[in-house]
Amino acid sequence: MKKSIFYHAGCPVCISAEHDIINLIGVENVEIIHLGEDRSKIEVAERAGVQSVPALITPNGNVLHINFGASMEDVKN
Repeated sequence: MKKSIFYHAGCPVCISAEHDIINLIGVENVEIIHLGEDRSKIEVAERAGVQSVPALITPNGNVLHINFGASMEDVKN
C-alpha cells in the first residue's frame, strides 16, 4: 500500500494534527514531512495541491487540508 503524506510546519496546530493522524492511520502508513526543516519539499507539496498546512495527501492523491496552521506563503517566508 502506498503511504499517505502529512505535511506540516511545526506549529502547535500542526503537531497536534500529526499526533492525531498517526493515531488514526498508524506511523507505518504515513510519511511525515516538516516543511520548516525540509524546505526542499515545499515545491513538491505545492505541486501536489497543498495550499496550507497541516495537510494530508492520501494514497489516491487527494489533498485534505486539516484545520489551519499556516498558508504555504507563510511557510515559504
